[in-house]
Amino acid sequence: MMCAVDEVRLDQWLCATRIFKSRSSAQKSCEVGHAMVNGSVAKSSRAVRVGDTIRVRAPRGLVIAVVRAVHDKRLSAPLARELYEDLSPPSIVEERTVAVRPRGAGRPTKAERRSLERLRGDLDLD
Repeated sequence: MMCAVDEVRLDQWLCATRIFKSRSSAQKSCEVGHAMVNGSVAKSSRAVRVGDTIRVRAPRGLVIAVVRAVHDKRLSAPLARELYEDLSPPSIVEERTVAVRPRGAGRPTKAERRSLERLRGDLDLD
């Protein structure tokens, strides 16, 4: 399963490990500063080697991984899991409060909408 290369671009590795769905989304995440390699902010062109620690904010949440192997092509899910050791904290599932409106009540008024947003925590009105 080892690739013939010793190092690979960060965005390619993130895509190969299936942390991101595409290389372009991995690249965008790196460019806005959501990726760190060995404790320093990394651009998408940063070389990743075996033993590096990668910390990235991905769609599934915070991912902390230690590189076990490098590969430049997207792999199947079972093979992709072998490329890194996952040290990510367990994700916290956020439960949202759902406001129930009677069926056929129409659109909420401005005051009702604001109270619903306050209930959900979307808006901080004092």
